[in-house]
Amino acid sequence: MALIFIMGAVVVISIIIASIYYRSSNKSVDSRVVEARQLYSEYNNYARSGNYYRIFSLLDSVESIYASYLHYTDSYERGVILNNRAAALLTLALYRDSIRVDYNPYYNISIDSINKIAETNLVRAITIYSDWKNRFENRSAEEIEEMIKDDFLLDFNPLSADESARYLKSRAEEILKSISETDRRLSVCYTNLGVLSRQKGEYDLAVKYYREALALWDRNLSAENNLNAIFGNPPKRRNILQRLFPPDRKD
Repeated sequence: MALIFIMGAVVVISIIIASIYYRSSNKSVDSRVVEARQLYSEYNNYARSGNYYRIFSLLDSVESIYASYLHYTDSYERGVILNNRAAALLTLALYRDSIRVDYNPYYNISIDSINKIAETNLVRAITIYSDWKNRFENRSAEEIEEMIKDDFLLDFNPLSADESARYLKSRAEEILKSISETDRRLSVCYTNLGVLSRQKGEYDLAVKYYREALALWDRNLSAENNLNAIFGNPPKRRNILQRLFPPDRKD
């Protein structure tokens, strides 16, 4: 089987680094979702273990926290969770014979059914990211504060006026930062849709998705190498500078 590059880790890495950054530099992170960020910091360890029961349980727990608050219902954080769930599902569909049955909660479900669940998650993630970008792109932090204050501060009591202002400002800055990452996150989703299409033998559609992914993020090596595999070209490797300073690194 030719190599197929599934994208999940790049998103996880960016979220983990972002959460560490905000915890270390900003004391005004929304306390309602601190637990979700802490849980997410374990994702890489869970992924390395290959235990998909634990992986899906973790993603479900994180998502349930965000889903509890109106402001986060369709936030970019939900998009990240949806893509990572889809990436895990695609891995199960592609490599199920090499995954331990006691680590695979979908072992008795058909590959077609797994793919449909993955596709549903990816389409939903793309919708969330696109709406997020349309809503907040080209807005200042002050404009974002005004846009989100009603739903963000809902159920966030008791807070003094100063505390409310501090938390609101912090969230607006997070949103502003997230907008700069939205095209890359969309690129990751389209890469995974390409993987899904390629697995189903829909090569023209896979090529379309990989090219969309590269149009959004031209340094998407996974999309590029999936295209290379389809056209019989050798995979491209990162050069030394890309390995030392990967595009998802945050300083």
